[in-house]
Amino acid sequence: MCGIAGLAGADAARHEQTVRAMGVTQAHRGPDGTMHTAAMDGRAVLAMNTLLIVDPQAKPGPYLDRESGVLLAFNGEIYNYRQQAAAWGIPLGHRETDAHFVLRAWAKIGPSCLDGLDGMFALAVYDPRAGKLFLARDRLGEKPLYWRLDGGRLAFASEVTTLTGYGPAPLVLRLEVLAIETPVGVDTPFQGIQLLAPATLLSFDVATGSLDQHVYWSLAERQPFAGTYSEALAKFSVVLAEQVPLRAPDCDFALLLSGGLDSSVLAYLLRPPVCVTVRYPGQDRLDESLIAARIASDIGAELVVVEPDPVDFTKVLVHMMSALDYPMGNASTFSEYMAYRKIAERGLKVVVGGLGPDEFLMGYVRHSLVLFGPDAVLAAGMDAYKPLAAKLLHFAGKDLGPDEAVTRLVLRGPDPDSRIRDLIATAMEKAGGDLARGLTLADLATAWRPLVMTSDKLASAYALERRSPFLARELVELSYRLPVGHKIEHPAEGKRILRDAAKALGLPREVWGRRDKLGFASPVPSWLNGKLAGWADAQINTALAKAPATMRPLLEGGLKPGGRFDRTRMQALMTAAWLCDRTVSAAA
Repeated sequence: MCGIAGLAGADAARHEQTVRAMGVTQAHRGPDGTMHTAAMDGRAVLAMNTLLIVDPQAKPGPYLDRESGVLLAFNGEIYNYRQQAAAWGIPLGHRETDAHFVLRAWAKIGPSCLDGLDGMFALAVYDPRAGKLFLARDRLGEKPLYWRLDGGRLAFASEVTTLTGYGPAPLVLRLEVLAIETPVGVDTPFQGIQLLAPATLLSFDVATGSLDQHVYWSLAERQPFAGTYSEALAKFSVVLAEQVPLRAPDCDFALLLSGGLDSSVLAYLLRPPVCVTVRYPGQDRLDESLIAARIASDIGAELVVVEPDPVDFTKVLVHMMSALDYPMGNASTFSEYMAYRKIAERGLKVVVGGLGPDEFLMGYVRHSLVLFGPDAVLAAGMDAYKPLAAKLLHFAGKDLGPDEAVTRLVLRGPDPDSRIRDLIATAMEKAGGDLARGLTLADLATAWRPLVMTSDKLASAYALERRSPFLARELVELSYRLPVGHKIEHPAEGKRILRDAAKALGLPREVWGRRDKLGFASPVPSWLNGKLAGWADAQINTALAKAPATMRPLLEGGLKPGGRFDRTRMQALMTAAWLCDRTVSAAA
Protein backbone atom coordinates (compact mmCIF):
# COMPACT_ATOMS: atom_id res chain seq x y z
CA MET A 1 0.00 0.00 0.00
CA CYS A 2 1.32 3.38 -1.02
CA GLY A 3 -0.12 6.55 -2.44
CA ILE A 4 0.52 8.42 -5.66
CA ALA A 5 -0.21 11.93 -6.87
CA GLY A 6 0.99 14.24 -9.58
CA LEU A 7 0.51 16.72 -12.35
CA ALA A 8 1.27 16.69 -16.07
CA GLY A 9 1.24 19.55 -18.55
CA ALA A 10 3.52 21.82 -20.53
CA ASP A 11 4.32 23.92 -17.44
CA ALA A 12 4.17 21.17 -14.82
CA ALA A 13 7.59 21.96 -13.35
CA ARG A 14 6.35 25.38 -12.27
CA HIS A 15 3.86 23.60 -9.98
CA GLU A 16 6.34 21.34 -8.21
CA GLN A 17 5.41 22.68 -4.77
CA THR A 18 1.75 22.05 -5.49
CA VAL A 19 2.52 18.40 -6.15
CA ARG A 20 4.65 18.24 -3.02
CA ALA A 21 1.66 19.50 -1.02
CA MET A 22 -0.60 16.93 -2.70
CA GLY A 23 1.73 14.17 -1.57
CA VAL A 24 1.78 15.49 1.99
CA THR A 25 -2.03 15.46 2.08
CA GLN A 26 -2.07 11.68 1.77
CA ALA A 27 1.17 10.96 3.66
CA HIS A 28 -0.62 8.50 5.96
CA ARG A 29 -0.69 6.07 3.04
CA GLY A 30 3.10 5.81 3.06
CA PRO A 31 4.81 6.40 6.40
CA ASP A 32 8.19 5.28 5.01
CA GLY A 33 8.57 8.44 2.97
CA THR A 34 6.71 11.03 0.90
CA MET A 35 8.78 12.31 -2.01
CA HIS A 36 8.26 13.98 -5.37
CA THR A 37 10.28 14.07 -8.58
CA ALA A 38 10.06 16.22 -11.72
CA ALA A 39 10.44 14.61 -15.13
CA MET A 40 13.67 15.36 -16.99
CA ASP A 41 11.79 17.53 -19.51
CA GLY A 42 9.82 19.36 -16.80
CA ARG A 43 6.41 18.40 -18.19
CA ALA A 44 5.35 16.15 -15.29
CA VAL A 45 5.87 16.04 -11.54
CA LEU A 46 5.02 12.84 -9.65
CA ALA A 47 4.74 12.26 -5.90
CA MET A 48 4.66 8.99 -4.00
CA ASN A 49 3.88 7.96 -0.43
CA THR A 50 5.87 4.80 0.23
CA LEU A 51 5.04 1.90 2.54
CA LEU A 52 7.89 -0.61 2.29
CA ILE A 53 6.70 -4.23 2.39
CA VAL A 54 8.91 -6.29 0.07
CA ASP A 55 12.20 -4.74 1.23
CA PRO A 56 12.26 -2.42 4.27
CA GLN A 57 15.59 -1.01 3.05
CA ALA A 58 14.41 -0.17 -0.48
CA LYS A 59 14.56 3.41 -1.72
CA PRO A 60 11.21 5.27 -1.64
CA GLY A 61 9.69 6.35 -4.97
CA PRO A 62 9.04 7.92 -7.41
CA TYR A 63 11.41 5.97 -9.65
CA LEU A 64 13.30 7.29 -12.68
CA ASP A 65 14.89 5.32 -15.52
CA ARG A 66 17.64 7.71 -16.56
CA GLU A 67 18.33 6.10 -19.91
CA SER A 68 14.76 6.49 -21.22
CA GLY A 69 13.60 9.28 -18.91
CA VAL A 70 10.55 7.22 -17.88
CA LEU A 71 9.27 8.29 -14.45
CA LEU A 72 7.03 6.06 -12.31
CA ALA A 73 4.85 6.49 -9.20
CA PHE A 74 3.44 3.17 -8.04
CA ASN A 75 0.87 1.95 -5.51
CA GLY A 76 0.24 -1.73 -4.81
CA GLU A 77 1.87 -5.11 -5.31
CA ILE A 78 2.74 -7.15 -8.41
CA TYR A 79 2.78 -10.75 -7.22
CA ASN A 80 4.30 -12.31 -10.34
CA TYR A 81 6.98 -9.71 -11.00
CA ARG A 82 9.95 -12.05 -10.64
CA GLN A 83 8.44 -14.56 -13.09
CA GLN A 84 7.65 -11.78 -15.57
CA ALA A 85 11.11 -10.25 -15.20
CA ALA A 86 12.64 -13.59 -16.15
CA ALA A 87 10.21 -14.07 -19.06
CA TRP A 88 10.88 -10.60 -20.47
CA GLY A 89 14.63 -10.63 -19.87
CA ILE A 90 14.57 -7.78 -17.38
CA PRO A 91 17.42 -8.03 -14.83
CA LEU A 92 16.65 -7.05 -11.25
CA GLY A 93 19.16 -6.21 -8.56
CA HIS A 94 19.13 -7.83 -5.14
CA ARG A 95 17.29 -4.93 -3.48
CA GLU A 96 14.98 -4.07 -6.35
CA THR A 97 11.22 -4.45 -5.96
CA ASP A 98 8.15 -4.88 -8.12
CA ALA A 99 8.09 -1.11 -8.71
CA HIS A 100 11.59 -1.27 -10.25
CA PHE A 101 10.37 -4.11 -12.44
CA VAL A 102 7.37 -2.09 -13.67
CA LEU A 103 9.66 0.86 -14.44
CA ARG A 104 12.05 -1.30 -16.49
CA ALA A 105 9.20 -3.16 -18.21
CA TRP A 106 7.52 0.09 -19.23
CA ALA A 107 10.81 1.53 -20.52
CA LYS A 108 11.33 -1.65 -22.56
CA ILE A 109 7.87 -2.56 -23.94
CA GLY A 110 5.57 0.31 -22.93
CA PRO A 111 1.91 -0.01 -21.90
CA SER A 112 1.65 -3.56 -23.25
CA CYS A 113 3.41 -4.69 -20.06
CA LEU A 114 0.08 -4.30 -18.24
CA ASP A 115 -1.16 -7.53 -19.82
CA GLY A 116 1.43 -9.55 -17.91
CA LEU A 117 0.94 -7.99 -14.48
CA ASP A 118 -0.97 -9.96 -11.86
CA GLY A 119 -1.58 -7.91 -8.78
CA MET A 120 -3.29 -4.90 -7.28
CA PHE A 121 -2.02 -1.56 -8.44
CA ALA A 122 -2.59 2.03 -9.44
CA LEU A 123 0.29 3.59 -11.32
CA ALA A 124 1.34 6.75 -13.08
CA VAL A 125 4.03 6.76 -15.75
CA TYR A 126 5.37 9.79 -17.53
CA ASP A 127 7.14 8.77 -20.73
CA PRO A 128 8.99 11.70 -22.38
CA ARG A 129 9.57 9.63 -25.51
CA ALA A 130 5.82 9.77 -26.20
CA GLY A 131 5.22 13.06 -24.43
CA LYS A 132 2.44 11.42 -22.46
CA LEU A 133 1.33 10.71 -18.91
CA PHE A 134 -0.19 7.25 -18.46
CA LEU A 135 -2.48 6.24 -15.62
CA ALA A 136 -3.53 2.62 -15.07
CA ARG A 137 -5.49 0.63 -12.54
CA ASP A 138 -5.62 -3.08 -11.73
CA ARG A 139 -8.24 -5.38 -13.21
CA LEU A 140 -10.70 -5.33 -10.30
CA GLY A 141 -10.06 -1.88 -8.91
CA GLU A 142 -8.40 -2.84 -5.64
CA LYS A 143 -6.34 0.36 -5.66
CA PRO A 144 -8.08 3.72 -6.16
CA LEU A 145 -6.95 6.43 -8.56
CA TYR A 146 -8.73 9.74 -9.20
CA TRP A 147 -8.04 12.37 -11.86
CA ARG A 148 -9.16 15.78 -13.11
CA LEU A 149 -8.37 18.15 -15.97
CA ASP A 150 -7.70 21.80 -15.24
CA GLY A 151 -6.18 24.52 -17.39
CA GLY A 152 -4.54 22.14 -19.84
CA ARG A 153 -3.05 20.07 -17.03
CA LEU A 154 -4.04 16.68 -15.70
CA ALA A 155 -3.85 16.10 -11.94
CA PHE A 156 -4.26 12.72 -10.24
CA ALA A 157 -4.12 11.22 -6.75
CA SER A 158 -4.92 8.12 -4.72
CA GLU A 159 -7.42 10.07 -2.65
CA VAL A 160 -10.12 12.36 -3.96
CA THR A 161 -9.53 14.72 -1.02
CA THR A 162 -6.07 15.39 -2.43
CA LEU A 163 -7.61 16.59 -5.68
CA THR A 164 -10.25 18.75 -3.97
CA GLY A 165 -7.32 20.58 -2.41
CA TYR A 166 -5.80 21.14 -5.84
CA GLY A 167 -8.74 23.31 -6.93
CA PRO A 168 -12.47 23.95 -6.40
CA ALA A 169 -14.73 20.93 -6.87
CA PRO A 170 -18.40 21.62 -6.04
CA LEU A 171 -20.36 18.83 -4.37
CA VAL A 172 -22.80 16.90 -6.55
CA LEU A 173 -25.44 14.47 -5.28
CA ARG A 174 -25.30 11.52 -7.65
CA LEU A 175 -28.78 10.04 -7.82
CA GLU A 176 -27.45 6.49 -7.61
CA VAL A 177 -26.29 7.28 -4.06
CA LEU A 178 -29.95 7.42 -3.07
CA ALA A 179 -30.52 4.16 -4.94
CA ILE A 180 -27.64 1.97 -3.72
CA GLU A 181 -25.67 4.15 -1.27
CA THR A 182 -22.66 4.67 -3.53
CA PRO A 183 -21.60 6.39 -6.74
CA VAL A 184 -21.20 3.99 -9.65
CA GLY A 185 -19.06 3.90 -12.75
CA VAL A 186 -16.42 6.63 -12.60
CA ASP A 187 -18.46 9.32 -10.84
CA THR A 188 -17.58 10.92 -7.52
CA PRO A 189 -19.49 13.44 -5.37
CA PHE A 190 -17.15 16.14 -6.70
CA GLN A 191 -17.82 17.90 -9.97
CA GLY A 192 -14.92 17.49 -12.40
CA ILE A 193 -13.20 14.65 -10.53
CA GLN A 194 -13.46 11.10 -11.83
CA LEU A 195 -12.35 7.69 -10.62
CA LEU A 196 -10.30 5.83 -13.20
CA ALA A 197 -12.22 2.67 -14.06
CA PRO A 198 -10.68 -0.73 -13.22
CA ALA A 199 -8.60 -2.40 -15.95
CA THR A 200 -8.30 0.95 -17.72
CA LEU A 201 -5.31 2.75 -19.21
CA LEU A 202 -5.57 6.53 -19.58
CA SER A 203 -3.09 8.48 -21.69
CA PHE A 204 -2.72 12.26 -21.63
CA ASP A 205 -0.72 14.10 -24.28
CA VAL A 206 0.99 16.98 -22.47
CA ALA A 207 1.51 18.99 -25.67
CA THR A 208 -2.01 18.85 -27.11
CA GLY A 209 -4.04 18.20 -23.96
CA SER A 210 -5.78 15.29 -25.68
CA LEU A 211 -6.88 12.37 -23.58
CA ASP A 212 -7.62 8.75 -24.42
CA GLN A 213 -8.82 5.76 -22.39
CA HIS A 214 -9.08 2.09 -23.22
CA VAL A 215 -9.88 -1.10 -21.30
CA TYR A 216 -6.97 -3.55 -21.36
CA TRP A 217 -8.82 -6.55 -19.84
CA SER A 218 -12.43 -7.71 -19.84
CA LEU A 219 -13.80 -10.50 -17.65
CA ALA A 220 -16.87 -10.86 -19.87
CA GLU A 221 -14.68 -12.08 -22.73
CA ARG A 222 -13.55 -15.24 -20.89
CA GLN A 223 -14.87 -18.39 -22.56
CA PRO A 224 -17.01 -20.90 -20.57
CA PHE A 225 -15.32 -23.84 -18.86
CA ALA A 226 -16.20 -27.00 -20.79
CA GLY A 227 -15.15 -29.79 -18.41
CA THR A 228 -17.04 -31.92 -15.90
CA TYR A 229 -17.48 -30.92 -12.28
CA SER A 230 -14.72 -33.32 -11.20
CA GLU A 231 -12.35 -31.74 -13.71
CA ALA A 232 -13.38 -28.26 -12.61
CA LEU A 233 -12.85 -29.09 -8.93
CA ALA A 234 -9.40 -30.51 -9.63
CA LYS A 235 -8.44 -27.43 -11.65
CA PHE A 236 -9.93 -25.04 -9.10
CA SER A 237 -8.16 -26.74 -6.19
CA VAL A 238 -4.78 -26.52 -7.94
CA VAL A 239 -5.22 -22.85 -8.85
CA LEU A 240 -6.40 -22.06 -5.33
CA ALA A 241 -3.42 -23.80 -3.72
CA GLU A 242 -0.93 -22.15 -6.12
CA GLN A 243 -2.27 -18.61 -6.32
CA VAL A 244 -3.41 -17.79 -2.79
CA PRO A 245 -0.03 -18.44 -1.09
CA LEU A 246 1.68 -16.15 -3.64
CA ARG A 247 -0.15 -13.28 -1.96
CA ALA A 248 1.26 -13.96 1.50
CA PRO A 249 3.75 -11.25 2.52
CA ASP A 250 7.30 -12.03 3.60
CA CYS A 251 6.58 -10.60 7.04
CA ASP A 252 4.18 -11.06 9.92
CA PHE A 253 0.61 -10.22 8.95
CA ALA A 254 -2.96 -10.48 10.17
CA LEU A 255 -5.97 -12.24 8.66
CA LEU A 256 -9.49 -10.87 9.00
CA LEU A 257 -11.19 -14.07 10.20
CA SER A 258 -14.96 -13.83 10.37
CA GLY A 259 -15.43 -17.56 10.83
CA GLY A 260 -17.06 -17.91 7.42
CA LEU A 261 -15.98 -20.07 4.51
CA ASP A 262 -13.84 -17.57 2.62
CA SER A 263 -11.65 -16.32 5.46
CA SER A 264 -11.34 -19.84 6.92
CA VAL A 265 -9.98 -21.17 3.61
CA LEU A 266 -7.42 -18.36 3.63
CA ALA A 267 -6.46 -19.30 7.18
CA TYR A 268 -5.69 -22.89 6.18
CA LEU A 269 -3.78 -21.89 3.04
CA LEU A 270 -1.82 -18.93 4.44
CA ARG A 271 -1.27 -19.93 8.10
CA PRO A 272 -1.18 -16.34 9.40
CA PRO A 273 0.45 -15.74 12.80
CA VAL A 274 -2.42 -13.47 13.87
CA CYS A 275 -6.16 -13.69 13.17
CA VAL A 276 -8.55 -10.86 14.02
CA THR A 277 -12.29 -11.24 14.43
CA VAL A 278 -15.04 -8.81 15.45
CA ARG A 279 -17.99 -9.57 17.69
CA TYR A 280 -20.68 -7.53 19.41
CA PRO A 281 -21.70 -8.60 22.92
CA GLY A 282 -25.40 -9.36 23.12
CA GLN A 283 -25.66 -9.83 19.35
CA ASP A 284 -25.60 -13.61 19.14
CA ARG A 285 -26.74 -13.74 15.52
CA LEU A 286 -23.70 -11.71 14.48
CA ASP A 287 -21.25 -13.67 16.63
CA GLU A 288 -19.01 -16.12 14.76
CA SER A 289 -16.15 -15.89 17.24
CA LEU A 290 -16.44 -19.51 18.39
CA ILE A 291 -15.86 -20.77 14.85
CA ALA A 292 -13.06 -18.24 14.40
CA ALA A 293 -11.45 -19.55 17.60
CA ARG A 294 -11.68 -23.11 16.29
CA ILE A 295 -9.97 -22.16 13.02
CA ALA A 296 -7.25 -20.13 14.75
CA SER A 297 -6.55 -23.04 17.09
CA ASP A 298 -6.35 -25.49 14.17
CA ILE A 299 -3.64 -23.46 12.44
CA GLY A 300 -1.81 -22.39 15.59
CA ALA A 301 -2.56 -18.68 15.23
CA GLU A 302 -3.22 -16.08 17.88
CA LEU A 303 -6.85 -14.92 17.79
CA VAL A 304 -7.47 -11.26 18.61
CA VAL A 305 -11.12 -10.46 19.34
CA VAL A 306 -12.34 -6.90 18.86
CA GLU A 307 -15.57 -5.92 20.67
CA PRO A 308 -16.79 -2.49 19.55
CA ASP A 309 -19.66 -0.78 21.34
CA PRO A 310 -21.95 2.19 20.55
CA VAL A 311 -19.59 4.66 22.25
CA ASP A 312 -16.74 3.50 20.00
CA PHE A 313 -18.90 4.26 16.98
CA THR A 314 -19.58 7.84 18.12
CA LYS A 315 -15.86 8.42 18.71
CA VAL A 316 -14.51 7.09 15.41
CA LEU A 317 -17.21 8.10 12.94
CA VAL A 318 -15.58 11.36 11.80
CA HIS A 319 -12.15 9.78 11.29
CA MET A 320 -13.73 6.82 9.52
CA MET A 321 -15.50 9.13 7.09
CA SER A 322 -12.38 11.20 6.56
CA ALA A 323 -10.55 8.02 5.62
CA LEU A 324 -13.25 7.00 3.14
CA ASP A 325 -13.06 10.34 1.25
CA TYR A 326 -16.86 10.28 0.78
CA PRO A 327 -19.83 8.15 1.92
CA MET A 328 -20.25 4.78 0.27
CA GLY A 329 -22.45 1.84 1.18
CA ASN A 330 -20.86 -1.17 2.88
CA ALA A 331 -22.52 -2.98 5.79
CA SER A 332 -19.21 -4.02 7.36
CA THR A 333 -17.52 -0.58 7.32
CA PHE A 334 -17.45 -0.04 11.08
CA SER A 335 -16.32 -3.60 11.85
CA GLU A 336 -13.51 -3.35 9.30
CA TYR A 337 -12.38 -0.01 10.64
CA MET A 338 -12.15 -1.32 14.21
CA ALA A 339 -10.28 -4.43 13.07
CA TYR A 340 -7.73 -2.37 11.12
CA ARG A 341 -7.17 -0.11 14.11
CA LYS A 342 -6.42 -3.10 16.30
CA ILE A 343 -4.05 -4.59 13.71
CA ALA A 344 -2.15 -1.31 13.41
CA GLU A 345 -1.80 -1.20 17.19
CA ARG A 346 0.01 -4.54 16.95
CA GLY A 347 2.65 -2.96 14.71
CA LEU A 348 1.76 -5.04 11.64
CA LYS A 349 1.88 -3.67 8.09
CA VAL A 350 -0.22 -6.15 6.09
CA VAL A 351 -3.76 -7.43 6.52
CA VAL A 352 -5.42 -10.12 4.41
CA GLY A 353 -9.14 -10.53 3.75
CA GLY A 354 -11.53 -12.74 1.83
CA LEU A 355 -13.15 -10.56 -0.86
CA GLY A 356 -14.17 -12.30 -4.09
CA PRO A 357 -15.86 -15.70 -3.77
CA ASP A 358 -19.30 -14.27 -3.02
CA GLU A 359 -19.33 -12.33 -6.28
CA PHE A 360 -17.73 -14.94 -8.53
CA LEU A 361 -19.18 -18.14 -7.06
CA MET A 362 -22.77 -17.13 -6.25
CA GLY A 363 -22.36 -16.60 -2.52
CA TYR A 364 -25.05 -14.01 -1.87
CA VAL A 365 -28.68 -14.85 -1.07
CA ARG A 366 -29.76 -12.41 -3.77
CA HIS A 367 -28.10 -14.73 -6.29
CA SER A 368 -30.20 -17.66 -5.03
CA LEU A 369 -33.35 -15.55 -5.15
CA VAL A 370 -32.80 -14.80 -8.83
CA LEU A 371 -31.63 -18.30 -9.79
CA PHE A 372 -34.19 -20.34 -7.81
CA GLY A 373 -36.94 -17.89 -6.88
CA PRO A 374 -38.03 -16.61 -3.44
CA ASP A 375 -40.28 -19.55 -2.59
CA ALA A 376 -37.46 -22.07 -3.07
CA VAL A 377 -35.04 -19.99 -0.99
CA LEU A 378 -37.45 -19.62 1.92
CA ALA A 379 -38.37 -23.31 1.73
CA ALA A 380 -34.65 -24.11 2.05
CA GLY A 381 -34.67 -22.66 5.56
CA MET A 382 -33.49 -19.12 4.81
CA ASP A 383 -36.28 -17.47 6.83
CA ALA A 384 -34.00 -14.66 8.00
CA TYR A 385 -34.08 -13.33 4.44
CA LYS A 386 -37.86 -12.86 4.22
CA PRO A 387 -37.52 -9.04 3.95
CA LEU A 388 -35.22 -9.46 0.94
CA ALA A 389 -37.33 -12.22 -0.62
CA ALA A 390 -40.42 -10.04 -0.23
CA LYS A 391 -39.04 -7.75 -2.95
CA LEU A 392 -39.76 -10.54 -5.45
CA LEU A 393 -42.98 -11.90 -3.94
CA HIS A 394 -46.60 -10.88 -4.60
CA PHE A 395 -46.19 -10.31 -8.31
CA ALA A 396 -48.64 -12.99 -9.43
CA GLY A 397 -49.08 -13.04 -13.17
CA LYS A 398 -46.22 -10.62 -13.69
CA ASP A 399 -42.94 -11.92 -15.06
CA LEU A 400 -40.23 -9.79 -13.48
CA GLY A 401 -37.46 -11.21 -15.63
CA PRO A 402 -33.86 -11.57 -14.39
CA ASP A 403 -32.93 -7.92 -15.00
CA GLU A 404 -35.87 -6.60 -13.01
CA ALA A 405 -35.40 -9.17 -10.25
CA VAL A 406 -31.74 -8.21 -9.80
CA THR A 407 -32.64 -4.52 -9.82
CA ARG A 408 -35.31 -4.95 -7.13
CA LEU A 409 -32.89 -6.84 -4.91
CA VAL A 410 -30.08 -4.31 -5.32
CA LEU A 411 -32.05 -1.08 -4.94
CA ARG A 412 -32.30 0.48 -1.48
CA GLY A 413 -33.95 3.69 -2.64
CA PRO A 414 -35.40 5.41 -5.71
CA ASP A 415 -33.78 5.05 -9.14
CA PRO A 416 -35.42 8.03 -10.92
CA ASP A 417 -33.11 8.14 -13.92
CA SER A 418 -32.99 4.30 -14.19
CA ARG A 419 -29.22 4.35 -14.06
CA ILE A 420 -29.03 1.26 -11.86
CA ARG A 421 -31.53 -0.57 -14.05
CA ASP A 422 -29.50 0.32 -17.12
CA LEU A 423 -26.22 -0.80 -15.54
CA ILE A 424 -27.72 -4.15 -14.58
CA ALA A 425 -29.34 -4.65 -17.98
CA THR A 426 -26.02 -3.95 -19.70
CA ALA A 427 -24.20 -6.37 -17.39
CA MET A 428 -26.72 -9.14 -18.02
CA GLU A 429 -26.49 -8.57 -21.77
CA LYS A 430 -22.69 -8.86 -21.71
CA ALA A 431 -23.04 -12.29 -20.09
CA GLY A 432 -24.58 -13.65 -23.29
CA GLY A 433 -27.51 -15.39 -21.64
CA ASP A 434 -25.57 -17.04 -18.79
CA LEU A 435 -27.49 -15.92 -15.72
CA ALA A 436 -24.75 -16.69 -13.19
CA ARG A 437 -22.17 -14.76 -15.21
CA GLY A 438 -24.67 -11.93 -15.53
CA LEU A 439 -25.13 -11.80 -11.77
CA THR A 440 -21.37 -11.49 -11.30
CA LEU A 441 -21.10 -8.68 -13.84
CA ALA A 442 -24.08 -6.92 -12.23
CA ASP A 443 -22.33 -7.12 -8.85
CA LEU A 444 -19.14 -5.66 -10.33
CA ALA A 445 -21.16 -2.79 -11.83
CA THR A 446 -22.99 -1.90 -8.61
CA ALA A 447 -22.01 -3.32 -5.20
CA TRP A 448 -18.34 -4.17 -5.86
CA ARG A 449 -16.86 -0.67 -5.90
CA PRO A 450 -17.63 0.19 -2.24
CA LEU A 451 -16.36 -3.20 -1.05
CA VAL A 452 -12.87 -2.84 -2.52
CA MET A 453 -12.70 0.92 -1.93
CA THR A 454 -13.57 0.77 1.76
CA SER A 455 -11.10 -2.07 2.29
CA ASP A 456 -8.26 -0.05 0.77
CA LYS A 457 -9.15 3.32 2.26
CA LEU A 458 -9.83 2.18 5.82
CA ALA A 459 -6.67 0.07 5.89
CA SER A 460 -4.66 2.93 4.40
CA ALA A 461 -5.83 5.25 7.17
CA TYR A 462 -3.75 3.08 9.50
CA ALA A 463 -0.81 2.61 7.06
CA LEU A 464 -1.83 -0.99 6.39
CA GLU A 465 -1.62 -2.81 3.10
CA ARG A 466 -4.81 -4.76 2.41
CA ARG A 467 -4.50 -7.92 0.30
CA SER A 468 -7.33 -10.02 -1.15
CA PRO A 469 -5.83 -13.35 -2.36
CA PHE A 470 -9.05 -14.62 -3.95
CA LEU A 471 -8.71 -11.84 -6.53
CA ALA A 472 -5.76 -13.55 -8.22
CA ARG A 473 -6.32 -13.16 -11.94
CA GLU A 474 -6.26 -16.89 -12.76
CA LEU A 475 -8.64 -17.72 -9.92
CA VAL A 476 -11.09 -14.95 -10.84
CA GLU A 477 -11.14 -15.91 -14.51
CA LEU A 478 -11.65 -19.60 -13.75
CA SER A 479 -14.43 -18.88 -11.25
CA TYR A 480 -16.23 -16.66 -13.75
CA ARG A 481 -15.98 -19.30 -16.50
CA LEU A 482 -17.59 -22.09 -14.47
CA PRO A 483 -21.17 -23.09 -15.27
CA VAL A 484 -23.82 -22.21 -12.72
CA GLY A 485 -24.16 -25.78 -11.45
CA HIS A 486 -20.50 -25.81 -10.45
CA LYS A 487 -21.12 -22.71 -8.32
CA ILE A 488 -24.49 -23.47 -6.76
CA GLU A 489 -26.84 -26.47 -6.74
CA HIS A 490 -28.94 -25.77 -3.66
CA PRO A 491 -30.67 -22.43 -2.87
CA ALA A 492 -28.95 -22.25 0.52
CA GLU A 493 -25.49 -23.40 -0.51
CA GLY A 494 -23.63 -21.09 -2.88
CA LYS A 495 -19.91 -21.36 -3.59
CA ARG A 496 -20.25 -25.13 -4.14
CA ILE A 497 -16.79 -25.61 -5.62
CA LEU A 498 -15.10 -23.64 -2.84
CA ARG A 499 -16.99 -25.66 -0.22
CA ASP A 500 -15.74 -28.90 -1.77
CA ALA A 501 -12.19 -27.53 -1.94
CA ALA A 502 -12.49 -26.60 1.74
CA LYS A 503 -13.52 -30.15 2.61
CA ALA A 504 -10.39 -31.45 0.89
CA LEU A 505 -8.28 -28.96 2.85
CA GLY A 506 -9.64 -30.41 6.09
CA LEU A 507 -11.76 -27.49 7.25
CA PRO A 508 -14.39 -28.42 9.86
CA ARG A 509 -17.97 -29.14 8.79
CA GLU A 510 -19.33 -26.12 10.67
CA VAL A 511 -17.44 -23.97 8.16
CA TRP A 512 -18.06 -25.61 4.78
CA GLY A 513 -21.52 -26.90 5.74
CA ARG A 514 -22.86 -23.60 7.01
CA ARG A 515 -25.63 -21.91 5.02
CA ASP A 516 -26.05 -18.46 6.54
CA LYS A 517 -23.50 -15.79 5.58
CA LEU A 518 -22.63 -13.13 8.17
CA GLY A 519 -19.13 -11.81 7.51
CA PHE A 520 -18.34 -8.71 9.57
CA ALA A 521 -21.91 -7.41 9.77
CA SER A 522 -22.58 -4.91 12.57
CA PRO A 523 -25.60 -3.84 14.64
CA VAL A 524 -25.02 -0.14 13.86
CA PRO A 525 -28.40 0.32 12.05
CA SER A 526 -30.24 -0.95 15.14
CA TRP A 527 -28.10 1.26 17.42
CA LEU A 528 -29.14 4.30 15.40
CA ASN A 529 -32.81 3.52 16.06
CA GLY A 530 -32.13 2.64 19.70
CA LYS A 531 -29.28 3.65 22.01
CA LEU A 532 -27.87 6.20 19.57
CA ALA A 533 -31.15 7.56 18.16
CA GLY A 534 -30.95 10.98 19.83
CA TRP A 535 -27.26 11.38 19.04
CA ALA A 536 -27.84 10.42 15.40
CA ASP A 537 -30.70 12.92 15.00
CA ALA A 538 -28.54 15.68 16.46
CA GLN A 539 -25.66 14.90 14.09
CA ILE A 540 -27.91 14.87 11.03
CA ASN A 541 -29.75 18.06 12.00
CA THR A 542 -26.46 19.88 12.61
CA ALA A 543 -25.26 18.89 9.15
CA LEU A 544 -28.58 19.88 7.58
CA ALA A 545 -28.17 23.43 8.84
CA LYS A 546 -24.91 23.82 6.88
CA ALA A 547 -25.30 21.36 4.00
CA PRO A 548 -25.43 22.47 0.38
CA ALA A 549 -28.87 22.11 -1.16
CA THR A 550 -27.72 19.18 -3.31
CA MET A 551 -27.01 17.06 -0.24
CA ARG A 552 -30.17 17.82 1.76
CA PRO A 553 -32.38 15.02 0.37
CA LEU A 554 -29.87 12.41 1.48
CA LEU A 555 -29.67 13.86 5.00
CA GLU A 556 -33.42 14.34 5.37
CA GLY A 557 -34.00 10.68 4.57
CA GLY A 558 -32.02 9.74 7.67
CA LEU A 559 -34.41 11.53 10.03
CA LYS A 560 -37.09 8.95 9.32
CA PRO A 561 -37.13 5.77 11.41
CA GLY A 562 -35.82 2.71 9.55
CA GLY A 563 -36.35 -1.00 9.87
CA ARG A 564 -33.90 -3.66 10.96
CA PHE A 565 -32.33 -3.97 7.50
CA ASP A 566 -32.70 -0.33 6.46
CA ARG A 567 -29.36 1.49 6.12
CA THR A 568 -30.82 4.85 5.04
CA ARG A 569 -30.24 6.32 8.47
CA MET A 570 -26.68 5.01 8.56
CA GLN A 571 -26.01 6.52 5.15
CA ALA A 572 -27.36 9.91 6.24
CA LEU A 573 -25.26 9.86 9.42
CA MET A 574 -22.12 8.99 7.48
CA THR A 575 -22.86 11.87 5.12
CA ALA A 576 -23.36 14.22 8.08
CA ALA A 577 -20.00 13.22 9.57
CA TRP A 578 -18.32 13.61 6.18
CA LEU A 579 -19.75 17.11 5.67
CA CYS A 580 -18.72 18.06 9.19
CA ASP A 581 -15.17 16.88 8.55
CA ARG A 582 -15.02 18.85 5.27
CA THR A 583 -16.23 22.00 7.05
CA VAL A 584 -13.63 21.64 9.80
CA SER A 585 -10.86 20.96 7.27
CA ALA A 586 -11.82 23.98 5.19
CA ALA A 587 -11.82 26.22 8.25
CA ALA A 588 -8.40 24.98 9.29
